[in-house]
Amino acid sequence: MKILVVDDSRSQAMLLSGILRAAGHEDVVTAHDAAEALAFLEERAATGGESGVDLILMDIVMPRMDGIEATKRLKADDRFRDIPVIMVTVRDEAASLERALEAGAIDYISKPVNRMELCARVRSVLRLKEETDRRKARERELEALTEKLEQLSNQDGLTAVSNRRRFDEVYAKEWLRARRDAMPLSLLMIDIDCFKAYNDTYGHLKGDTCLKVVAEAICMTLKRPGDFVARYGGEEFVVVLPCTDASGASAIAGEIRENVRGLRLEHATSTAAGVVTVSIGIASVVPRADIDSRELLSASDGALYQAKSNGRDRVELGEAP
Repeated sequence: MKILVVDDSRSQAMLLSGILRAAGHEDVVTAHDAAEALAFLEERAATGGESGVDLILMDIVMPRMDGIEATKRLKADDRFRDIPVIMVTVRDEAASLERALEAGAIDYISKPVNRMELCARVRSVLRLKEETDRRKARERELEALTEKLEQLSNQDGLTAVSNRRRFDEVYAKEWLRARRDAMPLSLLMIDIDCFKAYNDTYGHLKGDTCLKVVAEAICMTLKRPGDFVARYGGEEFVVVLPCTDASGASAIAGEIRENVRGLRLEHATSTAAGVVTVSIGIASVVPRADIDSRELLSASDGALYQAKSNGRDRVELGEAP
């Protein structure tokens, strides 16, 4: 573990370094004032993202910037906050030591330095640093796992787009935002035409593949970060288009329809074209307090029903709620 010794007295820095190396701490570096120490840490952080220093022995009395001020600066920087600092000083006044501990120092040792005392305190602090690093590593692993589980809980396992649960959350937020900003909000309800017949003809494995590639085609059509797609259930998908009126939603729906046709997935029992197609229902509204968000869903679902009733492979615009 790397130890940084900061002392304006070169002889004192050499003495501390020698004691530490003799005790088995081979990676010891020195800085001869606080500015040099801070520059060293900055350089290490710039190249590797972290300082790589596990302990600092800091003299309190130094020219230009004393050890207490240097410690305050370290503790105010997220990159260096967790590096333990042991103060080394000839001062035994309670006020000086109190200020050092308030600045963030974890311990102190007085000059002239006692070899055994120094080694014991350094071992104790480094052991604590190791335990702290392990705990933080476990916390990071747990956070990453929690984030992954949260992502999986919001994701459809087959198509990798968001699931119905996530749609409900996003739609509720977008509805409130659109109502607050008096902006249009559009929904596309998308259904793969004659999907049951597709499964019966080609089998469920092919059906799963069909769902995946159609989901990809929908996602590839959406250009803005705020546009959102989810699997609504079975062979149905829903798209949320914030700040999009009926005209804009119709253009996107038409592009989705053409892109799915462009996949040219064989579907002999469906359309005259003999490929997989989708029907899309559109509904658009500027949300108001007197409109229930479910009305927009109902309108888009009704438009989808109309598209399928009118022959499938088409886009229909529903009446605004």
